[in-house]
Amino acid sequence: MDWLKMLSDLWTYHKGKTVGVIIGLLFGLMVVVFGFFQAFFIMLCMVIGYIIGRRIDDNINFKDVMDRVFRDH
Repeated sequence: MDWLKMLSDLWTYHKGKTVGVIIGLLFGLMVVVFGFFQAFFIMLCMVIGYIIGRRIDDNINFKDVMDRVFRDH
C-alpha cells in the first residue's frame, strides 16, 4: 500500500479526525512525560497562541481586541 496516498486520503476526507487523533496523541505523550498539569498548561499556551495567530492572519487589530476585553464597564 502506498503510504503517501493513504495519508493524503486521510487528510482529504477525514481532516478533523486526523487532527484530533494527532492532538490527542501529542497530549497523551505530554501527560506521560511532563504530568497532567504541565501538559495542560502547555496545551493552554498553544491554544492561546493559535487564537492570537489566527487573529493576526485575519488582519484583526490586536489593540482593538484588547481594548474590547479590558474596557471600563
